Amino acid sequence: MTCCATDPLELSLGLIRCPSVTPTEGGALDFLEEILAGLGFDCHRLVFSDDGTPDVDNLYARIGADGPNFCFAGHTDVVPPGDLGDWTSDPFDPQVRDGRLYGRGAADMKCAIAAMVAASARFLAARDGGFAGSISFLITGDEEGPAINGTRKVLDWLSNRGEGLDACLVGEPTNPLALGEMAKIGRRGSMNAELVVDGVQGHAAYPELADNPIPRLMRLLAAVIDTPLDGGSDHFPPTTATITTFDVGNPTTNVIPAQARARFNIRFNDQHSGAGLEALLRERLDATGDGYSMAVSVSGESFLTPPGPLSQVVADSIEAVTGRTPDLSTTGGTSDARFIKDHSPVIEFGLMNETAHKVDEFAPVDDIQALADIYTGVLERYFPDPA
Repeated sequence: MTCCATDPLELSLGLIRCPSVTPTEGGALDFLEEILAGLGFDCHRLVFSDDGTPDVDNLYARIGADGPNFCFAGHTDVVPPGDLGDWTSDPFDPQVRDGRLYGRGAADMKCAIAAMVAASARFLAARDGGFAGSISFLITGDEEGPAINGTRKVLDWLSNRGEGLDACLVGEPTNPLALGEMAKIGRRGSMNAELVVDGVQGHAAYPELADNPIPRLMRLLAAVIDTPLDGGSDHFPPTTATITTFDVGNPTTNVIPAQARARFNIRFNDQHSGAGLEALLRERLDATGDGYSMAVSVSGESFLTPPGPLSQVVADSIEAVTGRTPDLSTTGGTSDARFIKDHSPVIEFGLMNETAHKVDEFAPVDDIQALADIYTGVLERYFPDPA
């Protein structure tokens, strides 16, 4: 099957045909393993489990025994396609129309994985298989799901066997409008919180005989959002707090509810840790004098790989192919880079994110080819030819 290993479009078609909706492997890792094994990679299929979560199949593949170990990371799992009738063509029957490849996972991020494989195949062929270091692939089936049995556990498995990464490129879609606009050198942290205020139910005509929790919850939320949490930092915008729900569950117009609750999400920069931010929020809430309870969960801490050798290699490769100098950004949501950053410098660069998770998701064919050229340039610059 290595006949198509250098062609990112053929590889993309093969991957999109696999219905790998989280947590189903769908044949995507089988396809990748066969291609990579044919190129000489030593492949490991790693299935991890945890209570209350589905088992997840992952793939780690490496060629070379020496350092440095340059890792391509990503995920083959995709979000559900939704109503198939809304799609112009079957989301798992990839179609090329008007220069675009349509199918679930085209943007996020099967075409990027295809470009990584094609780049590796081209690089190995050009070096006749010999170079000073290693190339690896860390591919999970759990990025779009709970992210419990995927990348994080593969990294633990690597650490337990004494194997590490020296640099990592994650192929998440990073560009808003054109290939080469943006690479990600960090991500904001994400905190979710639920506030609950208890009161005393009563008749709306006799508010003095009840305890309305709604005004108290409004004051508490104002304490969260009315004063900025910070002014941003060198590489991050200011932290944002967004109210996502406000609920009392009250279908009756003349009853004061017994309880009110709200949820909010905070995307925080490198001036905060999850624990420090929670302490700051509780200090603000306590200062209102209103009673409350709050449950907090942090899905990822903020992190930054400061501009340096890895980002320069990627930026130079992008500019050589596209003519654009990418903005080194920390915008957007979270990704599995939040786990990788504890093990090696990490940067994210992939296709455009305009249609990720949407109906008729697509990737421009020219961008798929250009991305493979960029990734090839990354390998060539990271592993300079001594000749």
